[in-house]
Amino acid sequence: MPMTRRDALTLAAAAPLAFAKSSPASTVAIARARAYDGSIYDTLKKLTDQCGGLAGIVKNKTVAVKLNLTGNPARFPVKPGLPYRNDPSTVMAMCQLMAHAGAKRIRLIESFFPAKQDMDLWARYGLDIRAIENCGTKVEWENTNNLGYGKQYVRSKVPFGGYVFPAYDLNHSFTDCDAYVSMSKLKNHWIAGVTMTMKNNFGLTPCSLYGGDAGESGNEDPKQERPAIGHNGTKKPPTGVPQELKPESPRDPGYRVPRIVVDLCAIRPVDLSIVDGIDTIRGGEGEWNQGVEMIKPGVLIAGRNQVCVDTVCTAVMGYDPRATRGQGPFVRGDNTLLLAEEVGLGSADLSKIEIAGLALKDARVDFGPGPIGRKVLG
Repeated sequence: MPMTRRDALTLAAAAPLAFAKSSPASTVAIARARAYDGSIYDTLKKLTDQCGGLAGIVKNKTVAVKLNLTGNPARFPVKPGLPYRNDPSTVMAMCQLMAHAGAKRIRLIESFFPAKQDMDLWARYGLDIRAIENCGTKVEWENTNNLGYGKQYVRSKVPFGGYVFPAYDLNHSFTDCDAYVSMSKLKNHWIAGVTMTMKNNFGLTPCSLYGGDAGESGNEDPKQERPAIGHNGTKKPPTGVPQELKPESPRDPGYRVPRIVVDLCAIRPVDLSIVDGIDTIRGGEGEWNQGVEMIKPGVLIAGRNQVCVDTVCTAVMGYDPRATRGQGPFVRGDNTLLLAEEVGLGSADLSKIEIAGLALKDARVDFGPGPIGRKVLG
């Protein structure tokens, strides 16, 4: 009897359990760093050397670097204050390091509003455009919130079948590269509990297709973010874009967001993670979370496997990386680390991860009970 479409979808939905054959572990390096000064370059050099060196990742390659410039500036203007976005000094230092390691081209990418290719939009985040472009190799910039410089979207299938969607239509930059680097912050997330390397990949989805005003045909000038399609599932992606595997699944952001993150991390695994925990915030991911406050862990963290890096980061924040929903920091959502481990993306088991540099016990900082704001944090 021939397989029906329903049969195929059922198999795809079951695929995550069948796919999980192994959970690779790799070295994660931690370094003490107290300030955004000239020492950042040397600290990042040492960290990346402890992870196997940059040359093997970037030499003679086009390297896409996903930044974490979170928050729609139309609603949350870029201003001095809480350090929940990339610090310009770390971006500058990484570009110099990759250039010196032989990168052929560096493409800095992020999904932000307005969805335009305008260098002034990058400069508003404090990035020194001229200095970065003089780092020693060719530098490109692309806002991936729509087609950008591409002529069409790239359909990328989830290797294990997908938790929420079987495939995603993405800006070309995520596949038009030889290596992929994620630069993120060490902080809580209101829904996902924590946000470092893996949650940074949620920004792969262009709002032109996954934003609330994408409509049935897509919208190359989106004004709305992703909650309707991504977080809540109250709207569908445009016609022709891959639709949900299980429309009957929970319309709960705490269920959906971690699973979409894992889908996207499977599509575009991170080749090198850099997590900035020098200065950051706790209690949430940005100033829109009431009660967030600044914290100074004084660390930089790096590694080759996205799950292992975020596992160590979660432990540095004082949490159990294997905690389940309802336990800090996963107070509103399922544990992304365990969902990723289940489909073989990496190990969330600290006992299997080698930590280089600063010892975990010396790096730990109390981030409080999780993303619940200052009232309980004290």
